[in-house]
Amino acid sequence: MQRMASKRMAAGLVFHASAFLLLACTSASLSARPLLPPELPTLDTTESAPLTLTLSADRLDAVAAGSVAPASPAESAKAASADTLHPRRALADFAMKLRNIAYRRGGREIATGFDCSGFVRYVFTHALGQQLASNSASQYNEGQHVDRDDLKMGDLVFFRTHGKRISHVGIYLDNGLFIHSPSTGKRVRIDHMTESYWSKRFVGAKRPDAFALDATQKSAGSAG
Repeated sequence: MQRMASKRMAAGLVFHASAFLLLACTSASLSARPLLPPELPTLDTTESAPLTLTLSADRLDAVAAGSVAPASPAESAKAASADTLHPRRALADFAMKLRNIAYRRGGREIATGFDCSGFVRYVFTHALGQQLASNSASQYNEGQHVDRDDLKMGDLVFFRTHGKRISHVGIYLDNGLFIHSPSTGKRVRIDHMTESYWSKRFVGAKRPDAFALDATQKSAGSAG
């Protein structure tokens, strides 16, 4: 009887030791894994569907042009041309390709990661060849003021995330969505401006000179 009890005790000790070693190995394996970006949700892209975080090519084209369907046959032919890409669409396409790049304070390149203003500056430089200021406060002092209800793809949206000064900037996409490099430990991603955090901190929006000049030229052409 005593021998059986000893065997049971020994078996119990072996079981607990094995469980402990398994838990230790699992913890070590998990801690050794690199921090992977979270999976971005993808929603439907139909007009009646909820807001989309993955914008379809047709949707981007329509929003960039300012309408869902071109107003004339000439505009339809232009929109159908594979060689023609609206600057706003080109900018959005380029920005979307940079999702999941890690945030880095003062970062200005893909290899190092981006902070918010570095991301915006990089996108405008490489997509449109336009140089923007080097920080969000200075970027806010450039371009044309835009009301929140009049936002268009490619406009810049600004926030106060640290006190009263402007400290964050992103690029507006569509349907209240904007793309940005948030903060330390996060990656370039898409958020919605109506989310409580961003809505409370929204300061205003600016239309960069590249788009302001484009609108002026179109108006002049229409008047002519």
